[in-house]
Amino acid sequence: MLKTERISHLQGIIQNHGLAGAVLFHSRDIVYYTNTAQPSFLVIRPDDYMLFVRRGLDFALNESWLDAGRIAGERSLEKVIETMFPWPGLAGEKIGTELDLLTIPQARVMNRALNGRGLADISPAVLRQRMIKDEDEVDCIRKACSAIHAGHLAAVSVLRPGITELELAAAVENAQRIAGHEGCFFIRAPDFVMSRGPLASGENLRCTSGTLYTLSGAGLSNAVPTGPSRRIIKPFDLILIDIPTCIEGYHADQSRMYSVGRPHSRANDLFEKLKALADHIIQNMRPGIAIKDLAGDAFSEAAGIGLKDSFMMFGEKIPRAHFIGHGVGLEINEPPMLSSNVDVVLSPGMTLALELHLMEPGAYTLKLEDTLHITPTGAEILTLSPRLMVEVQA
Repeated sequence: MLKTERISHLQGIIQNHGLAGAVLFHSRDIVYYTNTAQPSFLVIRPDDYMLFVRRGLDFALNESWLDAGRIAGERSLEKVIETMFPWPGLAGEKIGTELDLLTIPQARVMNRALNGRGLADISPAVLRQRMIKDEDEVDCIRKACSAIHAGHLAAVSVLRPGITELELAAAVENAQRIAGHEGCFFIRAPDFVMSRGPLASGENLRCTSGTLYTLSGAGLSNAVPTGPSRRIIKPFDLILIDIPTCIEGYHADQSRMYSVGRPHSRANDLFEKLKALADHIIQNMRPGIAIKDLAGDAFSEAAGIGLKDSFMMFGEKIPRAHFIGHGVGLEINEPPMLSSNVDVVLSPGMTLALELHLMEPGAYTLKLEDTLHITPTGAEILTLSPRLMVEVQA
């Protein structure tokens, strides 16, 4: 699909859903349809559309692939709605918007301006459209994978006993930034807290903060209880680095394990089983496969190779994860969720993070995560770092 056809595709969806139009305001959706992230309202009707820029009009005119005649400066949401949906409308008309992100004050303004028209949730349709990436989007994700790899190369060069988790994370993040990482990430959730990404060593590997449903690390304080702490890394520690990147708006996600000195044979054996499980899943990832079947097979395969009590576990007090990964794109975590209750089939153009971990009761915690691209023939691994448990000298 050409970028200029993204809006026409959504217009067809709006028409099929019987909507009078849609008002989009979320920056990741705006940049997807217009190529600018300036604060804006994108209003789309079945027969027309306009981008109303609240601030940064000159930037938007320079950045967007929309014709200049489709871009105007306007800060008032009421005026935007009055312009594109003049009164009176048809009885029962509804306008789509991103209800998963709409604030109460915004909803009050919309309802007042719509004069009795109702609101419908357009987010599921937008996210379904965004699930399939074009070549340029995949290229951006490849760049983000390259930046992640730069961070892991830096980790190998600085990791040693005596440095703190924070110092290690700083070296990783610095290398990622030099490689082009934009220094932020996006997730479609209000008030989401993740630091710059999980990093944990030793006993902190078993930390699972309530703010994340993954191995989170302990963080620097209870204000942001995820990511690296000031714990000093010791000989024979295992270390998890799971710090994502974002380049040109698109994310990559990767997790790797490190060992300071030779890891225990049990840890090695578990990691090899985890990698074998990941390889099994990747070999089965091809167009037409139902995600619920893929996820169900993953849990069955884990049980078959002796990982039933550790696969996707978080300890005794937190339920086992029901997913094995997630979509990656303009947001670090977006549809489709790779879960046994998701009724979606894999399609060419999807980009996914296969996110697997083991938490053995009272013993080892290990993780392996890669970003993948679904091609017409299977799954391509986009992440570049060796899929090994890397040993550094103690």
